[in-house]
Order: sequence, then structure tokens, then C-alpha cells
Amino acid sequence: MTRAELPTPALLLDLDRFERNIRKMAAHVKAAGKKLRPHAKTHKCPEIALRQVAAGAVGVCVAKVGEAEVMAAAGVRNLLITTEVVGPEKIGRLLGVLDRQPETLVVVDHPDNVRELGQAMERAGRVLNVLVDVDVGGRRTGVEPGEPALALARAVRHEPALNLRGLQGYAGQCAHVAGFEERQRASRRWMARLMKTRELFEKHGLPVDIVSGGSSGTFNIDSELEGLTELQSGSYCVMDLDYRRIGGKGGSAYDDFEMALTVLTTVISVPSADMAMIDAGLKAFSTDKPFVPEAVEWPGLEYSWAGDEHGRLTVTEPGRLPRLGDRIEFFPPHCDPTINLYDRIYAMRGDKVEAVWEVAARGRSQ
Repeated sequence: MTRAELPTPALLLDLDRFERNIRKMAAHVKAAGKKLRPHAKTHKCPEIALRQVAAGAVGVCVAKVGEAEVMAAAGVRNLLITTEVVGPEKIGRLLGVLDRQPETLVVVDHPDNVRELGQAMERAGRVLNVLVDVDVGGRRTGVEPGEPALALARAVRHEPALNLRGLQGYAGQCAHVAGFEERQRASRRWMARLMKTRELFEKHGLPVDIVSGGSSGTFNIDSELEGLTELQSGSYCVMDLDYRRIGGKGGSAYDDFEMALTVLTTVISVPSADMAMIDAGLKAFSTDKPFVPEAVEWPGLEYSWAGDEHGRLTVTEPGRLPRLGDRIEFFPPHCDPTINLYDRIYAMRGDKVEAVWEVAARGRSQ
């Protein structure tokens, strides 16, 4: 099957770019003396996760138990569930994940959750690997650094069915700070909270064999932290417009990794001399950013939202009006929620479909 034969809108992955991204991150992390546990919430695709592991990743991160279930069933090992697993229903499903992948890690930030996990594991005759989740400025999840984190770690150690492995600290608020130097200052400021907590754990003889964090935006900043053992970068393998806009070490464009993900669309109407309509609207792209999809290799076109199923293209350069039936690819504003809109990814080698990968964890937000 070729690009021209695909039904649209379709999610495409340029395999050459994707593979270069995978190799580049793997080489960077190895050179820095760190490990890579990329976040699979980006792609939700076991085929991609398995390729990341084959390239050297120690495992993958997942956001929810639902994603862990999909990855575990596909044979992806060394999972880290980066969101707290709370309540009997989710803990029951976690036990199912452990049946397939017993080395799975979870994070905790509250003593009540520590107790319920410990009791559930003891009843089931299991031992669960645990990281203490530390708030490094995101104000999302995580216990306060320092003494509160130490107290929680001691609570984990008190539970015979829980195995304390170390720390997690994700400074997501730093990932998209514009300008490399500003981003570097922000990340170092907030990640210092995690590093000081690591020092406190070491002082009190608590294990820190895993200290996990980082993002695609800060991969070449956080990898310089002596106390961080692994990176959780996710978007690097496919990339999006949001990351491209933040600026890199060498200039205004973040070009450390290549834009490998696109949405293929079809022109379905040309109602005027300066406007065309495509079959990709709010249900085809993420809409959480203040900017719109960008046409690939088609200058003179501006995209605007025109409803659930339609996108409006306005011509800004004479002679650039698409014709009915033309195929146009777009870079998405935000890769993670865009991928979550599709059932499958068409893995492209040039103009040919080399493989079709299921987005098997699509919608698995429970």
C-alpha cells in the first residue's frame, strides 16, 4: 500500500526519522552514563515501545494502569506507572499486571496509599517495587521534598510487601520553557529539590538505585545531573510543533530530534479561489495549544478549525490553492493527544506503508 491509497485522515510515522530519533536519544543517554525509560503515554503503541527497548531502553513508563495492562500483555518489561495507583479497583488490576511483569514499579505520595498497596500485596503474596514521587514544582502529584519524602519512604519500608527502590521527580513545567538557557535554569532549579532529597535518603541509608525524571525538552539538561539515574523522555521519538517552538541549544528551533509524525488529509472541497476544505478537524488533531497544524512542504497555506470533521485552508500565496482530491500532510500541534485520536499508525518507508501499528493503549486512561 502507498500513501496515495490510505484512507484519510490518517496518522503517519516516517520510519527513517523515527529510527534516527530512537538512535540519537539512546546514544545520548548512554554517553551520559544514564538509563532511558521513555514514556509510552506519548505513543500508546507496543510496537514503538518494543523498538525503544531493543535500542537500549531499560523499559518504559506508562501513565495509567490501563496503559500498563496493554504494554505488559505485549511483552514490554520493566514498566514504571508514573501516576499513583489508588483504590481497590485499580490495585486489583495492578495485580494482573504483576502476574505478567512482576518487576513493574509504581509511585506513591501519600501514607494511606502506601498502606493500601502494602496490605493488598501482602494478601496476594506479592512484593511491589515502589518509588517515592516528589513534587519538583509541577504542583500535580508528589510529596514535598526533604523530610516529608523521607517520612513517606520510611512508611514504605515499614510495609513488608513493598520494596523501596528510589525516587521519581517530573518537572513537567520546565519541558516547554522557551529558550535553552531559560529552560536550563528552570530545570536545574526545580530538579535540585529531587537531588537534595536523594542526598537525604542516602544519608539515612535508604535505597536510591532508581532516581527517575526528565523530559524531551530537558533531556540534554537533566542528563547532566549526577544524581539522576534515568530519563523519562517521551515525545522525542515522534516530536510535534509544540516542542519545535521552544528553541534548542544552538538556536531558536528545537531540532535535536526530527518531526516524524504527520496527519495525512484530503482536500474535499474548494468553495472559492482562496480557500479549500480538508477532511481533518477537531477530531483529527489535538486542540489544546494556541496554534494550529502546519502543512508539510506546502507553503502559502494557513490552517484554521472548521468543526469536528473539517479544516479550512486559506491561501496566502497566489497560485498555491490545492485542487480537489489533493493529499496534504500536517504536523500536529501536540503529539500525545493527537495519537490518542487514532486506532492505528501507518509506518511509512518513503511513500510505502511498511507496517501498520495499533495504538493499542488508545483511550486506556483508567
